[in-house]
Amino acid sequence: MFVSVMLAYAGLAIMVGLACIGSTIGVSISGNATIGGLKKNPDIFGKSMLLTALPSTQGLYGFAAFFLFNGIMPAFIAKGAPIDIAFAILAAGLAMGFVGYFSSVQQSKVVANGINEMANGNDVFGKTMILAVYPELYAIIALIAAVLIQISVGQSLGA
Repeated sequence: MFVSVMLAYAGLAIMVGLACIGSTIGVSISGNATIGGLKKNPDIFGKSMLLTALPSTQGLYGFAAFFLFNGIMPAFIAKGAPIDIAFAILAAGLAMGFVGYFSSVQQSKVVANGINEMANGNDVFGKTMILAVYPELYAIIALIAAVLIQISVGQSLGA
């Protein structure tokens, strides 16, 4: 039982931890681009601030998935922490954590390039916003997969 519980909690930690680390890196990359761009063109702050916030959503997705899985942990433990359920939670954590991490970092690169071009006087805010959605979609897919796994696990546990 101890191993199963540790695997499940490792999944939860990876789920929220990696997604939030990715968001932290992503927002920092975008924020640095904003600061650099403001030196050239201080008028871009409002639009740059919105773009800079985009990579933060992956951390929120990781937290949402964590919140859902954390809610079934008492039932998981009460049922004797079945190893198959532990691996399902770990798998959801790995998927959500890694996809959230890489999605956020890659999205921030798109955003940083858009901010750089806005600083150069090009009106690319809308286009940058559209293009930045593409990496985000994969984090949303990972969240949906985690939710589906949670529903399946919850049904198995009767939670």
